[in-house]
Amino acid sequence: MAIIEVKQLTKVFGHDAVRALPLLEQGWSKEKIAREAKLTVGVNKAEFSIEEGEIFVVMGLSGSGKSTLVRLLNRLIEPTGGQVLFKGKDVVQMNPEQLREFRRKNIGMVFQKFALFPHRSVLANAEYGLEVQGVEKSKRTRLAMEALELVGLKGWEHHRPDQLSGGMQQRVGLARGLANDPDILLMDEAFSALDPLIRKDMQQELLELQARVKKTIVFITHDLDEALRIGDRIALMKDGVIVQIGSPEEILIQPANKYVERFVEDVDLSKVLTAAHVMRQPEMIRPERGPRVALQLMRDSGVSSLYVADNEMKLQGVITAENAAQALKENRSILEVMQREIPRVRPDTLLNDLFEMMSETHLPVAVVDEGDKLKGIVIKGAVLSALAGNAVPEGGLGS
Repeated sequence: MAIIEVKQLTKVFGHDAVRALPLLEQGWSKEKIAREAKLTVGVNKAEFSIEEGEIFVVMGLSGSGKSTLVRLLNRLIEPTGGQVLFKGKDVVQMNPEQLREFRRKNIGMVFQKFALFPHRSVLANAEYGLEVQGVEKSKRTRLAMEALELVGLKGWEHHRPDQLSGGMQQRVGLARGLANDPDILLMDEAFSALDPLIRKDMQQELLELQARVKKTIVFITHDLDEALRIGDRIALMKDGVIVQIGSPEEILIQPANKYVERFVEDVDLSKVLTAAHVMRQPEMIRPERGPRVALQLMRDSGVSSLYVADNEMKLQGVITAENAAQALKENRSILEVMQREIPRVRPDTLLNDLFEMMSETHLPVAVVDEGDKLKGIVIKGAVLSALAGNAVPEGGLGS
């Protein structure tokens, strides 16, 4: 269910900015409006929805409009036109009192600069938003401590910011944003001021935190690797326009235009795509069936092996044509001749981590869940096709 719906959201900077709205409708470019109307288009008729509990990443180069867009969502910047619907209520039409209530209870923000008060303790910094709201002291201390524990800073509450590393300071900012338990958390270039190694650690910590708290997060970044690593969906912006919205896989495999193609051309797909992306439906047989049936199924399906799974889809092993012929000749069952030691991975295993395994086996790699239930198989042809930038056809590829 969408918690935020954005419709025709536009921001134009300059005197009498509404003059630009009909010009945009006529198809004037950002450059033409700047040249002839002396106005600057920050965001041009943005349209998207954000599902509850997802990490929605807005990314683009400097000047693309991404930071302007995120500030329109809570009206830190006033829109020139369009709607921002929060659970059906238009934030753009809220009066000052309603807007204050929305910002206090429903939406939090974490900035690129940590914006911590140097003279306050970590706990006092985490409490600050609640303090501004007038929350009673004991309650705000409790809520701030809960937020600090969530971000791994329990035991640091009495330290000052200058006694913390950059990553720890950013976690204080994150705790402050989480303390009042907002429905939506806006994060504007939240990790870009950090060193690369600390930045990667913070990305992983954010994903682990999200697995626990299930917040709706709007994350702004100019870093494609960061967007691909943390985003459930990505909106890519250029010159104030959203040029494509999709999952990381969709952005990489099905770029909407040449601009997106150039943006993603240097990405190592093996470090982004997973087994789930390339797996195909396996040909299977129940363990109680006989070897004659197994051979017939192989002939009918044009394969040389079948995966053996019980009625609950729990993987037992694999039987090859050679195994089945042996069983038929010796009057043995499938369970007696099947291969039980077969390569297995989880659906979220990166393709980069499959290469060595696939080079050491002649069998496809089985994809199983935590209960060892068979979800699919990965064959070499599907991996090579995906790494070449091709979508895997329905039903998979031949090996």
